[in-house]
Formats: sequence, C-alpha cells, structure tokens
Amino acid sequence: MANSSSVTEFLLLGFSSLGELQLVLFAVFLCLYLIILSGNITIISVIFLDRSLHTPMYFFLGILSTSEIFYTIVILPKMLINLLSVLRTLSFMSCATQMFFFLGFAVTNCLLLGVMGYDRYAAICQPLHYSILMSWRVCGQLATTCIVSGFLISLVGTSLVFILPFCGSNKVNHYFCDISPVISLACTETYINELVIFICGVLVLVVPLIFICISYGFIVRTILKIPSTEGKRKAFSTCASHLIVVIVHYGCASFVYLRPSAKYTSGKDRLVTVTYTIITPLLNPMVYSLRNKDVQLAIRKVIRKTGFSLKTLW
Repeated sequence: MANSSSVTEFLLLGFSSLGELQLVLFAVFLCLYLIILSGNITIISVIFLDRSLHTPMYFFLGILSTSEIFYTIVILPKMLINLLSVLRTLSFMSCATQMFFFLGFAVTNCLLLGVMGYDRYAAICQPLHYSILMSWRVCGQLATTCIVSGFLISLVGTSLVFILPFCGSNKVNHYFCDISPVISLACTETYINELVIFICGVLVLVVPLIFICISYGFIVRTILKIPSTEGKRKAFSTCASHLIVVIVHYGCASFVYLRPSAKYTSGKDRLVTVTYTIITPLLNPMVYSLRNKDVQLAIRKVIRKTGFSLKTLW
C-alpha cells in the first residue's frame, strides 16, 4: 500500500494544541487506562473463577471485557506516549494496522452488545426455552460470528481508506488513525469509498440497535405482566447495566461514523471519541460491578477464597 503513495508516515497532531495541559491529560488518561485494565481483568477473572457466573450472560460479558482490553491497548499506549513526545509520527503500515484492529474490536463490541440484548430477551421472554435458545454451542457460534464479522468489516473499511493515494499533507488531526481524519488527507475523490464505509456503519450500528430496541420492547411488555413488584424490579435490574452501556456506546459511535467525513470537526469529534475509546471501556466494568449483585457477590467470594489461600500459605 505504501508503494502507491508518496506519504510514508503520518503525524498525529492529537492534543498538541493544548501545550502544557498535555501533562495533566497524560496523568488523567494514564489513571483511567489503569482502571480500565484492572476493572476488565477483574470482571474476566471473577467470571472464570466463580461457577455461579458460568451462564450465557456472563460468558458474553467476559468476551466483551476481553475485547474492551484489546480495544484500549490499540489506542491508549500510543496516545500516552504522544502526550509526552515531540515526535508523533506513525508509519503508513502502522497507521493502517492501528485502524484495522481498532475498528475490528469496536465492531465486535457493537455486535456483542446486540447478542447480549438477544440473551436478555431469551431469558425474560422465553424462560422455558432459554437453555435451548442459548445453549453453550449457540453461545460459541454467536461469539465467533461477532468476532469474525467484526474483523471482516474492519478489513473492508481499512482497505477502502488505504487504497487511496496520499500525496499531500500527512498531518492527522486526531490522536489515533481513525477513518474520517485519515481519509480527509487523500488527494483524490473519496465519495464512493465513503459511501461504502457509511453503509458498513449503518449495518454495524443501526441494524443491531434496532434489534436491541425490538428485543427490549418485548422485554418491557413481558416485565409489565409480572404480578409482583419485586419480580419486576429484579427483571429490570438485569437489563439496566446493558442498556446504559448500549446508550453510551451506540450514541457516541453513531455521532462520529454515521455522517460524511466532510463534516468532521476535530475538536468536537475528539471529545466524543474520547468518550467511546476511554469512558465506555471504563463504564463497562463499573456498571456491571456496581449495579450487578451477582458480580458483587462473586467478587467477595473470590476475595475471601484468595485471602484464605494466602493465610494457609503463610
């Protein structure tokens, strides 16, 4: 790809316009990054160690947390280095690789959230058939489909960007290689490429979101038929965490990707991108641990077991 272009590297402008404030951002983002890693690793470990969480709902949550970890690893370490560095270049191939993996994990997350919505529908609306609808074989097939589809769609999107010739400016007005800021540097007409990317965006964002909305329509109708207040509260609480993550993730991603790159505004878009590259992965473990009593109980059990094991060894 690099041979067909005069641009061999990109300069990530990131937050360079903020001057000394970048040191403050470095400290804040580093803390958030460590919290994201520790929070998601905790969720994965607890789900793996506690048998009571070996259910389809937590199986998908574990995969989502794993995806969130790699999703942030693709973006945040380089961003942190750039906040302290004057040299903020990224080779042509490295930029393409970063975009491929970022989009791959991002699309996988979107599809996983859709599958998690279906899981809640099956559990609440079809409880008698739940073990068949969400058997371990079905769960494995759904998870594999999400991951494979995510990276195939990412391959299409990344290829559509980097087959274009880049022969002018190499300054990417962003803190990582995202579609809009990179494709705007191409020195040829990008309408067809952007149209195909937009269609992919609709398939990835709008279709799963409609599916989630329909699922929750059935869920709400079923919950309202539950006679006891406690039963309604418990049913709603199992869906609340998922809904919060869905609203933040799909809302921010739709704002950035479901529009032409010509309408890309660096300042506003960077702020929104920070939300779904940092806040969403941070929100995932916090919401599922703070609002979910099963996860809270499992964490306490694991801590007690670990504490007992350490005392025995001592």
